[in-house]
Formats: sequence, C-alpha cells, structure tokens
Amino acid sequence: MAAAASNCTVALLTGASRGIGAELARVFAERGHDLVIVARNRADLERLAAELHVQHGTNVTVLVDDLTDRAAPSRIFADLEARGIVIDVLVNNAGFGTWGPFATTDLPEELDLIQVNIAALTHLTKLFLRPMLARGRGKILNVASTASFQPGPIMAVYCASKAYVLSFTEAVAMEVEGSGVTLTALCPGGTESSFQERADMHEARILKGKLMTAREVALQGYHATMRGKTIKIPGLMNKVMAQSVRIAPRRTVAWIAKKILDKA
Repeated sequence: MAAAASNCTVALLTGASRGIGAELARVFAERGHDLVIVARNRADLERLAAELHVQHGTNVTVLVDDLTDRAAPSRIFADLEARGIVIDVLVNNAGFGTWGPFATTDLPEELDLIQVNIAALTHLTKLFLRPMLARGRGKILNVASTASFQPGPIMAVYCASKAYVLSFTEAVAMEVEGSGVTLTALCPGGTESSFQERADMHEARILKGKLMTAREVALQGYHATMRGKTIKIPGLMNKVMAQSVRIAPRRTVAWIAKKILDKA
C-alpha cells in the first residue's frame, strides 16, 4: 500500500491484523489518521489496509515483521526513517498470553511472550519517544490489561508482563509530563478477540460471562490517548475490580484471580 503522507497525523500500530489492534486501526482511520500497521500475517494486514483505504481514504503502510525477533523494533524504526514517515502516535498493541499452571506451560513460548509483551514494547517506546520529545509532541498507547493489577495464577507470566506494561507506562508518563508527549496504558478486561484462541484458554471461567467487544475497547483506548489520560480501564465492573484489589490482602487477590482464570 502507499506510504503514509507526511502532512497527516500518522499512527503506528503493532499487532494490527486482528482483535483490538485491528479495531484500533479502524478507529484511527475513521478519525483521519494515516497508518503504519505491523504484524506477522501479510494477508491480514493487506486486507485491512485495503478496507481502510477504500472506506476512509486512509494511506496505510504495511510492515510485516515478527516482534519475537529482538531486532524487529530497530528494523521497523529504520524502515520508517528511510521512507521519511514521522510517527505521531505509537500504539504498542502486540501481545499474547499463555494459559495453564506455570510448571506445565511451554518455556519457549513464554520467553517469546516476554519478548513481545515487554521487550519489544520497551524497545519501540525508546526508539519513538526520543524524536517525539525532540518535536515537543506525540502520544504513546501501551495496551496492558486488568491483569496488570494483580498476580494471575494459571496465567502467571502473562499477568506479570502486563503488570510491567502498566508500571512502565505510568513511570515514563510522569518523566515526560509537560513535554507535549503523553503515555497511556489501556487496561481492558475480558474482550471478544483472538486472544483466547492464541492462549488456548477456552475453558477458563473468565470467558463464561459477558465480554466487551474489541470495538468498545478500541474506542475507549483511542479517546483516552487523545486526552493524554495515563490509565484507562474500559467498563465499570473492570474499574471496580481493579480498584478492589488495592485494598484486599495480596494472598486473597491471588486466590480470587486463580478462581477466575482457572477452568470453569
């Protein structure tokens, strides 16, 4: 697809081929942003790019890369520099989970999870934050989770990775306060998306209730980012749960989380 125009606000979205990432791309396109979309599946990205160009006239740059590769963030940054594409909004959405007791889950997959959910997000933020600060403007949206607020037995590594995303985002947001650059952590709860399929967690109790749609989460994430809000938790019940764990004993919080995340 065509490269994004230099005179438009351009948003870079990782993990944009499906789920919350694809809905975020649609929300940004609807509101006049040009896009750079990144994921591993070229066919899905090209399909989304064509849809957004036809429906909204959006210029979309497709980058196929795998964030489990430590070199991917540097490749993405260098590619966009070479094309002269300035990123105004960075959306670190790419991420996945694993489900099951830590002693039995797959170690290579969990190391990839840490690379994508933590290392790549940190690397991309470092690379794009510096030029944003130099320009005195920019926005970064990091997709965390309500899992950020408590330990998560049965999803131990995933929940720990999202706790990092929340803490990291809050800290850097405070560091750059007043610079013209803002950071937002989006913390959705259970959401209708491909996440459950990727994590192979269809038996989990948390999925038996009503889930928010990826569209609802994306809209709330977009508006929070545009307002420069540091933390956004979509949904009233998700807000209540996130606040309640702050006052409950940690062991109790972990016990409740295990009941929610374990088999129904």
